[in-house]
Amino acid sequence: MKKLVATAPRVAALVDYEDRPVQANEVKIKVAFGAPKHGTEVVDFRAASPFIDEEFSAEWNLFVPRAEGAARGIEFGKFQLGNMVVGEIVEMGDSVTDYQLGDQVCTYGPLSETVIVNAVDNYKLRKMPAGASWKNAVCYDPAQFAMSGVRDGNVRVGDVVVIVGLGAIGQIAVQLAKKAGASLVIGVDPIAHRCDITKRHGADVCMNPIGTDVGLEIKKLTNKLGADVIIETSGHSDALQAALRGLAYGGTISFVAFAKPFNNFNLGREAHFNNAKIVFSRASSEPNPEYPRWNRKRIEETCWELLMNGYLNCEDLIDPVVTFHDSADSYMKYVDQQPDLSIKMGVTF
Repeated sequence: MKKLVATAPRVAALVDYEDRPVQANEVKIKVAFGAPKHGTEVVDFRAASPFIDEEFSAEWNLFVPRAEGAARGIEFGKFQLGNMVVGEIVEMGDSVTDYQLGDQVCTYGPLSETVIVNAVDNYKLRKMPAGASWKNAVCYDPAQFAMSGVRDGNVRVGDVVVIVGLGAIGQIAVQLAKKAGASLVIGVDPIAHRCDITKRHGADVCMNPIGTDVGLEIKKLTNKLGADVIIETSGHSDALQAALRGLAYGGTISFVAFAKPFNNFNLGREAHFNNAKIVFSRASSEPNPEYPRWNRKRIEETCWELLMNGYLNCEDLIDPVVTFHDSADSYMKYVDQQPDLSIKMGVTF
């Protein structure tokens, strides 16, 4: 059997593996579809993760993973690639009672022909309803961060909402903001294809930030008022600077991106006079800002329901769809080298 791994920085390959025995609390899934994560995963793939000791980050074979890096699957010399998988349960441990052989399920897992996961008290292993979209299912992870960004920004009926960065998280945030009752939803992304998709799914306007004073254009579109909420998913310092410029007085920036150190960033002038509030949004942090009413489990359950009942539509976000046989070259192309060609790459087995 084969699985997709990184064998060196920015090098992906299919390698052989053998499954270990399934434990009493586990199930084995024969994978049919999957998708990698285009954000933090590719940072690891490029050996640029802040969770890996900087002394070793340039020397792939000398990685010393920190705790959170290890939790994302980094190993010495290589790590498995992939984020979400959909498939059929083909083997079960004796203690598993909530699932049956043949169940179609979705879970976090690497791009490999089989995945073994805990199936006892594991709410992250989700049964797929009959006829549900696998493309929606593999957006389970970005949907959580999009929903948290919208909730942490306190988007309300009638608000002007700007979403900066139209990857999977940004695209889903656009849908959620519009469905939450925002009167004007503005997308910001330099890639025309992403703008076309977001306008099909709720954005009223989409701007190309290259050569555009985004903050000024937001003020023009709102009769000088500015945006009530700006959800920043790109992680670029220029984007945050533009958000501070385009924000309404007392408005909120929900900062979802995992940003790198900023250069030439100015918190004076517009940030000060606009009385900006910046909220750092992270769905996986506990306790949630709305604890105890909201926690990670409730976020995940809510997102799964919205994806499975069709409230969210991620069909256009999964493009291209490549075969597992071609996944190594495709990963390097669409996820690492030319990410502008894909919002979220799908893989079919």
